[in-house]
Amino acid sequence: MSGTKATSVSVPLPDFKQSVNLKYVKLGYHYSITHAMYLFLTPLLLIMSAQISTFSIQDFHHLYNHLILHNLSSLILCIALLLFVLTLYFLTRPTPVYLLNFSCYKPDAIHKCDRRRFMDTIRGMGTYTEENIEFQRKVLERSGIGESSYLPPTVFKIPPRVYDAEERAEAEMLMFGAVDGLFEKISVKPNQIGVLVVNCGLFNPIPSLSSMIVNRYKMRGNVFSYNLGGMGCSAGVISIDLAKDLLQVRPNSYALVVSLECISKNLYLGEQRSMLVSNCLFRMGGAAILLSNKMSDRWRSKYRLVHTVRTHKGTEDNCFSCVTRKEDSDGKIGISLSKNLMAVAGDALKTNITTLGPLVLPMSEQLLFFATLVGKKVFKMKLQPYIPDFKLAFEHFCIHAGGRAVLDELEKNLKLSSWHMEPSRMSLYRFGNTSSSSLWYELAYSEAKGRIKKGDRVWQIAFGSGFKCNSAVWKALRNVNPAEEKNPWMDEIHLFPVEVPLN
Repeated sequence: MSGTKATSVSVPLPDFKQSVNLKYVKLGYHYSITHAMYLFLTPLLLIMSAQISTFSIQDFHHLYNHLILHNLSSLILCIALLLFVLTLYFLTRPTPVYLLNFSCYKPDAIHKCDRRRFMDTIRGMGTYTEENIEFQRKVLERSGIGESSYLPPTVFKIPPRVYDAEERAEAEMLMFGAVDGLFEKISVKPNQIGVLVVNCGLFNPIPSLSSMIVNRYKMRGNVFSYNLGGMGCSAGVISIDLAKDLLQVRPNSYALVVSLECISKNLYLGEQRSMLVSNCLFRMGGAAILLSNKMSDRWRSKYRLVHTVRTHKGTEDNCFSCVTRKEDSDGKIGISLSKNLMAVAGDALKTNITTLGPLVLPMSEQLLFFATLVGKKVFKMKLQPYIPDFKLAFEHFCIHAGGRAVLDELEKNLKLSSWHMEPSRMSLYRFGNTSSSSLWYELAYSEAKGRIKKGDRVWQIAFGSGFKCNSAVWKALRNVNPAEEKNPWMDEIHLFPVEVPLN
């Protein structure tokens, strides 16, 4: 998903204070109640363990004699109750999912595309009017993208003609570059991977991208592989959620998630302005993430996956059609962005965070929210809905770098500081909109800055066609030492943040 202030498709996000849909509040509490048994039993067992730890050997001996001599039935009942509680605990507890490590691909310098090179290419194609060349220049200048993002060499071919082999080469460069970087960081071998999930919205060859990875790394024959296509920029979180669900039923397994987008064949060569915007925003990028459900991996993992919340607005026609890949009146293919895209994105985000809130917000924020809601709905008081402070729930925010306008509006609506927005803004500036992998460039930025400390909570928010808004919540299991990291920011992190001028 993308957005920019340079076009009519960019309408400000709706004010989150205008309304709150109660059914999504209920959905959030439904998620909480679903895990209530686990949430209740965990502290109960901790309290019991703490109390028992204070007993001496004499205490246990005295208790045993008392129960045997005076109340054998009570002893049997206590043992049965203990076994029942332990059984409930282990049956209702979801399998923890850990993130061992991840890798973001940094293309070679030969693929860098500054604004001058991009505009020279656009002019040289001879397919655009002067008005639309100027339009694209304005979009690019106001997009928040700097001078060092990457595009595949096929984009610069004049006349433009891209073959399948060239698009496949781009996909291999992104996928294999990210996965190679990941395997360099960890001691897991490719044949140990039990689950493979690959997502790419616009390129779906035969054999599939997931099969290309299986073939390249010689993975085992019973690997559970999935290839997600056409799901837009939010497919990265969807892939994490799918891998999480698969790890719930496959004990002692590793899951490899690969997120990328191919640009080669997706440069729009027509004159429809709603389809020209994507030319200026999307850039090359890819990420590989390794998840595990092995308890032994907890001690070497970076994060634990706490929540995933997915929102799909596809039942509403205006949401379904706001981002569409289609032909224009001249038969030229491109991605069309609707005029109400920002409004749709804001509505999807409001739905998502209303569902997520009960799972992550401290009780003080929830009480304030409910007090305002009761006053408005029950007592008919003229109150605006209370928008909770999500900075109390998260230390770090990774918001999909779809475009400058999107980030500006989210910063305002969620009342975030420039520090919280820095990873998203700098990722957009340095790498552009890399679609589903952008969240990982943002997390890599925070790691390179040395900001991730043990216990910190990270909120990843992604938008995508359909229309979808998805969230993933992670908790850091250890301090991340930048000196030990290999990520695309490390050789230049001292240059950031930079001031991004608004042209």
